[in-house]
Amino acid sequence: MEAILQMPTLTGEDIGQKRTEIQTYFQSCFKRYESLFKTLAAEEAYFMKADSLRHPIIFYYGHTATFFVNKLKLAKIIDRRIDPELESIFAVGVDEMSWDDLNGQHYDWPTLAHTQTYRNKVYVLVSELIETLPLTLPITQDSPWWVILMGIEHENIHLETSSVLIRQLPLNMVCETDLWHHCEVWGEAPENVLLSVSAGSVQLGKGTEGDYFGWDNEYGHHQTEIPSFRASKFLVSHAEYLAFVEDGAYDNEALWSDEGAAWKAYTKTKHPLFWREDAQQANGYRLRTLTSEIPLPMNWPVEVNCLEAEAFCRWLSRKKGRNITLPTEDEYMRLRRAANVPGYAVWSARGTAPGNIDLRDAASSVPVDRYAHNGFYDVIGNVWQWSRTPIYPYEGFEVHSVYDDFTVPTFDGKHNLIKGGSWISCGNLALETSRYAFRRHFYQHAGFRYIESGYEEKVATNPYTTDSIISQYCHFGWGENRLGVENYPAKCVSLIAEYMQNRPSKRAFDIGCAIGRSTFELARNFDEVIGVDFSARFIQEAQKLKERGTLCYVMPTEGELESFHEVSLVQFGLEEERKKVAFWQVDACNLKPIFAGFDLIFAGNLLDRLYDPKKFLDSIAPRLNERGLFVLTSPYTWQEESTPKEKWIGGYRKDGEHMTTFEGLTEILEKEFRLIDRKDVPFVIQETARKHQHTIAEMTVWEKK
Repeated sequence: MEAILQMPTLTGEDIGQKRTEIQTYFQSCFKRYESLFKTLAAEEAYFMKADSLRHPIIFYYGHTATFFVNKLKLAKIIDRRIDPELESIFAVGVDEMSWDDLNGQHYDWPTLAHTQTYRNKVYVLVSELIETLPLTLPITQDSPWWVILMGIEHENIHLETSSVLIRQLPLNMVCETDLWHHCEVWGEAPENVLLSVSAGSVQLGKGTEGDYFGWDNEYGHHQTEIPSFRASKFLVSHAEYLAFVEDGAYDNEALWSDEGAAWKAYTKTKHPLFWREDAQQANGYRLRTLTSEIPLPMNWPVEVNCLEAEAFCRWLSRKKGRNITLPTEDEYMRLRRAANVPGYAVWSARGTAPGNIDLRDAASSVPVDRYAHNGFYDVIGNVWQWSRTPIYPYEGFEVHSVYDDFTVPTFDGKHNLIKGGSWISCGNLALETSRYAFRRHFYQHAGFRYIESGYEEKVATNPYTTDSIISQYCHFGWGENRLGVENYPAKCVSLIAEYMQNRPSKRAFDIGCAIGRSTFELARNFDEVIGVDFSARFIQEAQKLKERGTLCYVMPTEGELESFHEVSLVQFGLEEERKKVAFWQVDACNLKPIFAGFDLIFAGNLLDRLYDPKKFLDSIAPRLNERGLFVLTSPYTWQEESTPKEKWIGGYRKDGEHMTTFEGLTEILEKEFRLIDRKDVPFVIQETARKHQHTIAEMTVWEKK
């Protein structure tokens, strides 16, 4: 349906040719993404929420462009932003995570024209970088080119997720275009049968020498033996699923998991999301495609969430008296090998895809019997296929420093893998190595095939946080140290409480909250406390504590030995404070305007880790109420890897004289603040049972004039 667009390889011999290859790929993907939004019939549509748990469409139009700038800035490839305000508003797209407050009144969305102008500037910026950045081959994960490829593949992800949202807008808000045109072929569905898949080994994961860009969860190693099983010849069609609906399955609680029953009760769902009831149709339904409604095509694959797919398998198990289930990731990959599906490198080079994938066929599903794979159909493409595997890290998994929260928040047992790609899966999403996972109630262009199997998957979902940095900060915030030094976040808050006497104490802002101890402690004395941190992994742990009241983590003791720790808010007398705290992932140097109206702002051990500390300090006063306090702690350990030396506000010589950080703070803050006090506050970070970092921070307390 469009010119063939191949994903660039990381290897090659000709530097100029590789630049051209990446430039073509970037510009084509960028423009293709914009073409998707041409299906919106009115500007009003950009500001509508297609899903109550998602942002308005305008967010997704701006988000992919700001991602480029934010990641390029984080990787120190560029030193200036294009539009800090937009790059804050459009920064974080952690949808359906409870720390991402989707209350519309908190956002002042820019106009479409403003957003388009911004996208145009990003297009020029990235194009110029591709022309000028030094390039060596192969491209590795520590190369600036990796960040550019990351931005392109991130936009390819949102090409798909945005199309799902557009598909949920009111029909009068969308229009069909030449590029985004649904398949016009449908008819009766073929009968589905189970075919045998022989036993075999599965080896998953890859090393850093791969040919294509990959997300962190693709790397590492996993190997297992899969016994023989039987898999459905076709994806489950609308016709096959209709029998499930007509049998009253949505009212049969025995078919649904506890999670599925709760979701169904909340949503009052009686059929798949994209079905529309229509008494004029022989089968009672029509199908919503991206931009149209058509008679329910009985031989297209049904699109459901994982909870619905699981319920169908239970229903079919009862009907057939067999153990019918969704495949595991391992079983899907064994099926893929048995079906002799060629890899992306092979079929993309041929110019003809072996399935309805990579936008090679239509902007919709097509009949389930169109693409054969050694007796099976649609092993790849058409719609994603739900698995029963919650995503987990392969052995050797490591996060990428520029996007450390891409996968880690999904390692919670609540996100199931989808496999095989859909009609709109482009770039990395079309690779055989790709691993994407969504919450089980989530809708994507996803359907399923079922299998008959007795295979027991061994996937560990460890409730204990084992990431060493996260564990250190969990212990720093919630544990005790052997050196007898008072818990630092708790000590800071107790000192703040003394300074706050006889002052208004309704709202507090905790910047650099880490795992949230100071946020919860502040909630003892404030009606509302917002904790923010740049690290999504820190925020994830803080949010777990808010939601569950408990937090588990592992600390190394010596060598391979570890100790296990469990924190409970009850034991700290903070159970009631859960209701008063909220956590956000933010960039402290680029805070949203909504963070204002505070009686206290606390920035603990943050200053000397910011890329632009003066910009941060200059933004504080407008966020404070009259007589509000700004409390800052820092050991002033300036490092060039965190803060460019020209941005240090102290710790250097100025005109031949020592310039301390306190003097730099005073110079910046004295126009709008009055210094109340300064004092030392020691803290300890434990690395192992016998290795500790003992540091002394300075606390300065400033009152807004």
